Amino acid sequence: MSTVIPNHISSMSAGRLADALGAPTLEASSRASGSPLYAHLASELRRLVETGVLSSGTRLPAERALSASLGVSRVTVASAYRDLRDAGLLRSQQGAGTFVAPTARESWGSLSRHNGSGVLEFVNASPSASPLLHEAYLHAVERVRDRLPDSGYAPGGSVELKESVAAYYTRRGLPTSTSNILITCGASDAAHAILDTLIEPGGRVLVEHPTYPGVVDAVASTGGRCIPVSVDPDDPDGFVAAADLAARQSAPTLAYFMPDFSNPSGTRLPVDSRRRLSATMHRHGVLTVVDEVSADLGLDDSPALEPFGVATPARATITLGSTSKTVWGGIRVGWVRAEPSMIDRIASTYARRQLSASILDQTVAALLLDHYDEVCGARSQSLRAARDHLAASVREMLPDWSFRLPAGGLSLWCRLPTDLRSTDLVAAAHARGVLLAPGPRFGLGHAFDDHQRIPFTRALADITDAVAVLADITAAQSLSVDSAPRRPSVVV
Repeated sequence: MSTVIPNHISSMSAGRLADALGAPTLEASSRASGSPLYAHLASELRRLVETGVLSSGTRLPAERALSASLGVSRVTVASAYRDLRDAGLLRSQQGAGTFVAPTARESWGSLSRHNGSGVLEFVNASPSASPLLHEAYLHAVERVRDRLPDSGYAPGGSVELKESVAAYYTRRGLPTSTSNILITCGASDAAHAILDTLIEPGGRVLVEHPTYPGVVDAVASTGGRCIPVSVDPDDPDGFVAAADLAARQSAPTLAYFMPDFSNPSGTRLPVDSRRRLSATMHRHGVLTVVDEVSADLGLDDSPALEPFGVATPARATITLGSTSKTVWGGIRVGWVRAEPSMIDRIASTYARRQLSASILDQTVAALLLDHYDEVCGARSQSLRAARDHLAASVREMLPDWSFRLPAGGLSLWCRLPTDLRSTDLVAAAHARGVLLAPGPRFGLGHAFDDHQRIPFTRALADITDAVAVLADITAAQSLSVDSAPRRPSVVV
């Protein structure tokens, strides 16, 4: 198989890699684990790849050089490299060397673009339009009639919509005026405008791990680097401690967090945890960007929680939101909330990207924000039914899969059984007409290939059909594994 060599090659020297592997204790650790030395070495290399220490495209040292630095035989290194090539984590090319393979993030390619007839699209966790949307557009058309003699542009956002967004935050306990608001064409534009304004090449950004893929892509587009902080829905306090440690060790410029029903894990930080996290970031001088796109998607009558950053100075937090999940992704309306001076900086950056969001869509958003409790109530009701249906379907047809039922959000984050990889599952499902995003799409490096996100934003019948396809694939994979001759595998 030919290997595409990246245009910009980074290399890891044998000495540096030996240090990262813990060369002095490698053989002792192998004996303690009970695994052959080559298998233990492969396991440790896999760990470095999956945690992003060895990033995609990195050229590894030659077998002879690494064996000398580790004090092991060349056969041991060659066997470890071979195991990781077989697992798809490394690729080699004659005369060029051995490289960390592209991740699912870089190679999933046409999956997200394929949306033909008969295809069940579960790549995007985006629900259908709000039942209130049609009537809102009819009213908006009449309101816009008076603006037709104007240019149709509203740089920074219409006064009407900024007033509605400001009132939305004030109702939630965060006093806000129009000077605190910038209107954008969706949350993605908001995130890009913030990051383009504040991140210099090489700048570091703390992100939850797993996280929303667009965050990683947006940071990379600025030349920045994401620093992963593991998030566990069952241990929010552990996340606060891990973020504290990462801030001390990495000296990040920003943190990008989703404290309410994080995508894809569904994690929601309790009030005490979010207060301590906000204070911790402020103490380290880290500006926190808060993504609230899912904040209003509570599904189990969860109490409304105070917005992140209420208890810290206003300058410590920038918040972004949108109507994409509560109303409809077809309305490209989002916003940034921050101190007026910061809004001015971000608006200046954004003006180079976009002149104005659609006046008609802004008018629709303003109308619906004035009836937002009704909008969110209808959305939560439909999502709750879909979540419960998906959960029941997975329990029935995929009993070896495990998940934590989220109290809000848009998807299940499922742990896969041993010997099943998300990238393989997604490829097989694609061939059967079911489109999914692979687990590594939600992390850095090759992490989360043992997880699969399934949105519950589709019709119940479509959810049933999709899970049935995954059950067929999983059963076939199990039969294949059981009947295949086994060879020593990497310990992970």
